[in-house]
Amino acid sequence: MNINNQRLLTSSPKAVITSLTTPVLAILTIDDQKRAFLGNRSNFIDIIRTGNSMGFIVYVLTIKKLLLNRTHLQGYVYLEETGKWQQELLPFPDVIYNRIPQREHERLPLVRAKLKACRRHPKLSMFNPNYFNKWHLFKWLRESRKTLRHIPATRRLNSVDNLKLMLAEHDHLYLKPVSGKAGQGIMTVTYIAKKSLPYRLQIQQNKRSSTYHCSTLAKLWIRIQQQRTKEPYIVQQAIKLAAYHDRKYDLRALVQKNRHGHWELSGLGARVAGAYSITTHVPRGGKIEEPEKLLRFTFNEQRSGEILNNARNITTVIARQIEKGSKQTLGEMSMDLGVDTDGKLWVFEANAKPMKFDEPHIRQKSLERIFQYAHYLMLKKKNTAEITAYN
Repeated sequence: MNINNQRLLTSSPKAVITSLTTPVLAILTIDDQKRAFLGNRSNFIDIIRTGNSMGFIVYVLTIKKLLLNRTHLQGYVYLEETGKWQQELLPFPDVIYNRIPQREHERLPLVRAKLKACRRHPKLSMFNPNYFNKWHLFKWLRESRKTLRHIPATRRLNSVDNLKLMLAEHDHLYLKPVSGKAGQGIMTVTYIAKKSLPYRLQIQQNKRSSTYHCSTLAKLWIRIQQQRTKEPYIVQQAIKLAAYHDRKYDLRALVQKNRHGHWELSGLGARVAGAYSITTHVPRGGKIEEPEKLLRFTFNEQRSGEILNNARNITTVIARQIEKGSKQTLGEMSMDLGVDTDGKLWVFEANAKPMKFDEPHIRQKSLERIFQYAHYLMLKKKNTAEITAYN
């Protein structure tokens, strides 16, 4: 379905009749005074195009225009012929795809109230209602023996004593803000006893990092307090990662629910750390590579194949455990998986709102799965309503 058809649905007398048979998905975001709405517009355009081709009406909807007692809402459609966005009256959505771009937006009272009301709405389905908190994430993963063995030792960084305890067991640590993304705010701590300044603190700054050397734990703690963001942090065991030409790398997995509502791996990529970066994130200087190429460089062909198979299997196990721990309806997540020098897999991160994967085969499948799962949610809601009415 193209945008012209979408416009006809809202402007003709048959709009309500058509909306009863045509699935409707709204991409939820936040209002903006200057640009009408916030978010990754190129991503929204890709989602709209894919949804239209799969028979959906798709539009961008802001929190303020999400009025749960209406049959039609003011949303934004993309006009291919002009390359511009236009506000139109559109059918109330069957499914809301939450793409509110920032954590601070989700914390706003109005946003929290609307998201809570969406979860309770009898005719509306929504997946991925909010971002993950890193501390909660690792807490959920510790609750299963299947995932526990894949997570590094992790504590809250709420005192110098917790840092001291971790350094007693691990001489290399990562300090991460619980709500950080794309490597923002990450620091590393290394302890080398034989040096006169045994504590080394590295701080990620754009595509480079700054290094400070401290003589005592107390001085290190002061420096950390000066450099950290205001939000809570976790402290985590650093894993000795496999490397490609002396640059560390990790795997990036995209896991989504399919047309049957089951978790499935949509694609597996890899990122190599930048020359002066302490993370592999592309905005921090990281580089996209093929997982097979990197793993074959580090391990032999048979071992690299085994690691890839393990990665494919563990990602769906992780996704199910995160969904169980969160007690929410999730539809997709991306994951950062580390591979250590022995080939063991480690979970470093999971993101409830994945960024675009640049690998074309992953990108296309990721877009299609949004609507396959949306269709599943609609059928599930319809069947539940019919059973309730029958009883």
